[in-house]
Amino acid sequence: MKKDIHPKDYRFVVFKDISNDYMFITRSTVKTNEKIVYTDGIEYPLVKLEISNTSHPFFTGKIKLIDTAGRVDKFKTKYQKHFENRNN
Repeated sequence: MKKDIHPKDYRFVVFKDISNDYMFITRSTVKTNEKIVYTDGIEYPLVKLEISNTSHPFFTGKIKLIDTAGRVDKFKTKYQKHFENRNN
């Protein structure tokens, strides 16, 4: 293995799924300006996730549409006339 290719600045970071407030802590080098007090009472850097294994349909077995950026609405607006013609 090559020496000195891996980062040395690992620290504990909290990752939070914003769709269901699930949080987990792990070591990471990710950069973030946000912080949160974890369940152990200690403040850690925070990384917000849009989806995790607790909210992803593959892992939950439930089909759930998560649209945080309005992409589905943009698509429907753009192709509305095609949907109307198809239903008639």
